[in-house]
Amino acid sequence: MGISNKVVISVLGVILSAASLSAFAFTGQNLAGNAKVSIESARTIALKTYPGKITDEELEQEKGGSGLRYSFDIKNGQVTHEVGVDAKTGAVLENSTEGTHPD
Repeated sequence: MGISNKVVISVLGVILSAASLSAFAFTGQNLAGNAKVSIESARTIALKTYPGKITDEELEQEKGGSGLRYSFDIKNGQVTHEVGVDAKTGAVLENSTEGTHPD
């Protein structure tokens, strides 16, 4: 294998690594520096509140609590719940059934 082939393979490896990291990003990640509760902890809190599979997650500025919350859509069977966790205190701010058109 020549040097140019090794360079191409190395560059492809870097690109694929970067692409896989972005798959772990969540909407609102730019606000994470303002959160005192990590997304991992917020996930745990949300899943204790409503067990199931997280289908969507975001960090958003929204009225209520500290004004910064993680919002999780959690599916269990045919039902999807939205669970909101305050990003500064870890308090559950919302636990409601999603309508037919989740946001």
